[in-house]
Amino acid sequence: MPRGSSPKSERQYEHIKESAEERGESTKRAKEIAARTVNKQLARSGESKTVSRSSIQDMSSSRRGGQRSNSGAQGPTKEQLYNEAKQKGIGGRSKMDKAELKRGLGH
Repeated sequence: MPRGSSPKSERQYEHIKESAEERGESTKRAKEIAARTVNKQLARSGESKTVSRSSIQDMSSSRRGGQRSNSGAQGPTKEQLYNEAKQKGIGGRSKMDKAELKRGLGH
């Protein structure tokens, strides 16, 4: 963690690092993941001296993680399927139900 970071950032860093290690990441990789995540959140909240464009404009890590958790019983949500169809340029997607979107995407 950078010098002068808040106690909250320190706790968050440790929590993320421990979680990554529990998932089987190496200590070095876990530290990198934790540092990048905390630094990005600091940049978004304006607490960082330097900020990259991607830190501000792309999706937050917490939201991205939530969208990746689509391995439940029904799989991805209709909204997630719709967005994927939109990215792939599948026509008529607005009138499709969830099952049709899955078929159209080859899921």
